[in-house]
Amino acid sequence: MKKILVPTDFSKEAENAIKVAAKLAKEHNCELILLHLLDEQLYSYSDSSSTHEPPEAMFYMHLAHKRFENTIDKDYLKGITIHEMIDFKDVEIGVMEISKKQNIDLVVMGSHGATGFKELFIGSTAEKVVRHSDVPVLVIKNDQPNFHIDDFVFASDFNEDNKEAYKQATKLAKTFGAKIHLLTVNTIDNFSNTASAKARILDFVKDVDFNNYTINIYNDETPEKGILNFSKIMGADIIGISTHGRQGLSHFFNGSLSEDIVNHAQKPVITFKI
Repeated sequence: MKKILVPTDFSKEAENAIKVAAKLAKEHNCELILLHLLDEQLYSYSDSSSTHEPPEAMFYMHLAHKRFENTIDKDYLKGITIHEMIDFKDVEIGVMEISKKQNIDLVVMGSHGATGFKELFIGSTAEKVVRHSDVPVLVIKNDQPNFHIDDFVFASDFNEDNKEAYKQATKLAKTFGAKIHLLTVNTIDNFSNTASAKARILDFVKDVDFNNYTINIYNDETPEKGILNFSKIMGADIIGISTHGRQGLSHFFNGSLSEDIVNHAQKPVITFKI
């Protein structure tokens, strides 16, 4: 792991993410890229024939630079190589493009989640980034003064299309020195007996070079409740889950378990794009 990207709007939630990213950067000798994204519509008010940036854009860029100065001066960022970036794009598109250009290994971002009508019609910013990002996204909800990863729950149906996500999870688990707790959730509508579920998981992991794991079959009302309840009971440090990155009507009608977990979990969540 060499580069960590942290989108920031300079909120308390963003600062929580920066603190976690800083700890990871120090432990693994990574560079941090702090990214602030401004509304691209700020450019739409300018004269198309002008060679200068519009006053609104200049104002907000200057303000962002001042906020970066205050952020980078924090004690917890001392000794870390930090790059600041400002761009005019939607957050999810900006994160995806910068990740590709800068060869980002991990995105770390803060979130307060989304509930009710806001979740139904808008969703959280973290949810949108998770849906688009091709690199793993670590979502931080609360201040994590003692952030560490020893116990890593990886929730899945353990079908073949999740194999690449699991490989990414094991790569990070090796980096963190963490044990992975493989979790499948049984519900009334989707039930497998213990022997069948265990056999499916063992077949899933047999070709992956990683042995520091446990196998867990948990029963609950819904997959989401099962993942959250199991993670709480066993004291997980982080929840890992894959995302299909669905968009449009498919996403509206079918929803996404990974995005629900991102919105509702209070523990850190890391997502892996299938």
